[in-house]
Amino acid sequence: MARLFALVALILAVLAAPAQAATLAETKRVLAREMARAGTYSGALVVDLGSGQEIYASKADTKRMPASVEKLYTSATAMLLYGPEATLSTSVLANALPDATGTITGNLVLRGGGDPTFGTTAAADLAQKLADAGLTEITGRVVGDESAFDAFRGPPSSRFQTSSDVGTLSALAFNHGRTGRSSPYWQTSPARFAADAFEKALERRGVKIKGSARSGLATTGMVPFSEHTSPSIATIARQMNQPSDNFIAEMLIKGIGAQFGGEGSTAAGGKVMRDTLAQFGISPKIDDGSGLSRQNRTSPREVVQMLSGMAESEHAEAFDASLAVIGRNGTVSGRMRGTAAQDNCHAKTGTLRDVSALAGYCTTTGGERVAFAFMMNRVYPAGARAIQDRMTAALARYDN
Repeated sequence: MARLFALVALILAVLAAPAQAATLAETKRVLAREMARAGTYSGALVVDLGSGQEIYASKADTKRMPASVEKLYTSATAMLLYGPEATLSTSVLANALPDATGTITGNLVLRGGGDPTFGTTAAADLAQKLADAGLTEITGRVVGDESAFDAFRGPPSSRFQTSSDVGTLSALAFNHGRTGRSSPYWQTSPARFAADAFEKALERRGVKIKGSARSGLATTGMVPFSEHTSPSIATIARQMNQPSDNFIAEMLIKGIGAQFGGEGSTAAGGKVMRDTLAQFGISPKIDDGSGLSRQNRTSPREVVQMLSGMAESEHAEAFDASLAVIGRNGTVSGRMRGTAAQDNCHAKTGTLRDVSALAGYCTTTGGERVAFAFMMNRVYPAGARAIQDRMTAALARYDN
């Protein structure tokens, strides 16, 4: 009898599945109904990536604040320029390599390369590498060099000052700019903080250091001694996009500027991003890397064109993997559970005071692959998210 009930349940489930699918007309009807609730200052676009067919559009060409959907542009640019498997380096330099006794005469410089993940564990690994290489003594001091970036500690949204939304920016950032104490919470001199932490890591491994750590610059003629490499750009993009990490985004835009724009600044990185994204036929207004700035502007069509372009690129898999999975992780871990969107849609959220956005990819009930962007301004974010959830769940049921 139990087997009979199980068989009946299985048959009913199979028969019920097609009923959950929605035709193009039904999908459009639901999307239009929900967009009407979103208000005048909202727009949307959904495109079938296989056929190129426009499934639904509403004010798709009007540029609006994207909030953290902006991070899609940052991660796409990073992957296109660096490559998903590339890494960022934090270098160790000296006037000369250790002598026969393991002594470095002069200073040891820790030079930052914009790695947003550099911190306690990385410093310990790097210190162990130097100790294993025979380093026993430094007659000078450990110097932290953050000159790859400009001196601004924050993004445009905080008038370039350190903010609780981002943290302390530096080419030699350490532990996301946090001190590890309640007061002060943020580091005031990241380069000195990192140098001091690296000094202590070396001393714990038996290296004698005469002077006290400070910030400064590598001098001409210094030679490379060792380096620490970051996780891959693909991993960093995932660490940024899934939880919507503003610090990583603002570090990346400066790093992009330093590596490809001649200056480690937000402005230089933004120009490189605009130039890179132009290959998709789009021209968003980019003011920062995280989406915190209310000066950012882009349209649903621009976002979808970028998503479509990345889906056709050699980096498609890595880019898609950087997004949060609906109902599973990141900023959408608790959203749309039990709907057709769960597991089948990967997306990036965006939220500001009166802004809510959602953009990404869905594999629909009918097997279609679609890209979508829902951008809502002058809204109550919680209410807008509910609308987006209904739209995404309806989209996931689409069967052409």
